Amino acid sequence: MKFPFLRTAIASVVLLSLTGVSASATYAADKTVVVTAIVEHPALDAVRDGVKDELKAEGYEAGKNLKFEYQSAQGNTGTAAQIARKYAGSQPDVAVAIATPSAQALVSATKTVPIVYAAVTDPVAAKLVKSWDASGTNVTGVSDVSPLDRQVALMRQVAPKAKRIGIIYSPGEANSVSIVEALKKQLAGTDLTLVEAAAARTIDVPSAAQSLIGKADMIYAPTDNNVMSAFEGIVKVAEQAKLPVVAADTSAVKRGAAAAIGLNYYDLGRQTGKIVVRILKGEAPGKIASQTSTTFELHVNPKAALKQGVTLPAELIKSAKVDE
Repeated sequence: MKFPFLRTAIASVVLLSLTGVSASATYAADKTVVVTAIVEHPALDAVRDGVKDELKAEGYEAGKNLKFEYQSAQGNTGTAAQIARKYAGSQPDVAVAIATPSAQALVSATKTVPIVYAAVTDPVAAKLVKSWDASGTNVTGVSDVSPLDRQVALMRQVAPKAKRIGIIYSPGEANSVSIVEALKKQLAGTDLTLVEAAAARTIDVPSAAQSLIGKADMIYAPTDNNVMSAFEGIVKVAEQAKLPVVAADTSAVKRGAAAAIGLNYYDLGRQTGKIVVRILKGEAPGKIASQTSTTFELHVNPKAALKQGVTLPAELIKSAKVDE
């Protein structure tokens, strides 16, 4: 006797089994990358986008074979700690931390989840790693250390008569304190002096800029997250007081800086993404040495410079990208 219904039932079971195996295999191939930043502003947003684009270029696409999650702490270190604890608990394949406070929060939250930091000026001073060599831990990343020698040279070109350089920075951020100390060393033995203006919070930045009037001949804006988040407040003061502004973040030029020389933060994100891919493919973060970028861009804004009381030299404009 033939039982066609039995053959159909068996075929169905086999098909379901094969489908189950296929689904499991696909699921096993999926990866999870979580990203957090201390705050949203053009430079840090560009890092995030660079990471995501590099992952896609390497075959890891959000919504297909990659779960990609992003959260900003909106400038709040307490929120950064909460996000870090959440990410640590979810056990992603890689956690990317953009900027020093978010990186510090993640490193404090987990010793097992692979962490790749980005846009951290001095990872050693921030205590993310013990040295620039491979850490042997779960942490590696890419620094955005500024080319201070070239930035000082730019300041001299923008305002040749300036002798007092005002710097606005966050005293509670290791990244910013490190920049201040490095700039002091850079200026030692020159005819330039550094005038400090601390801004503990984003809302303190405009008043810090105001405090430099009469004390500084120009303003230097470092890669400080509070400073960049409230940059328009600095520009307003600079225009009123005729203080030229030179920045370390090239995206600040479109926002009103007279000039800037610094990293391309999107490219920094792509560089960070390459490390993430290496880890997704099985390489241990502790065997990857911390990296820096050596590709810098010069941007100028002649119209902004005029509002701040200076005329940029023609040769400087010719050698730079003009953002207005």
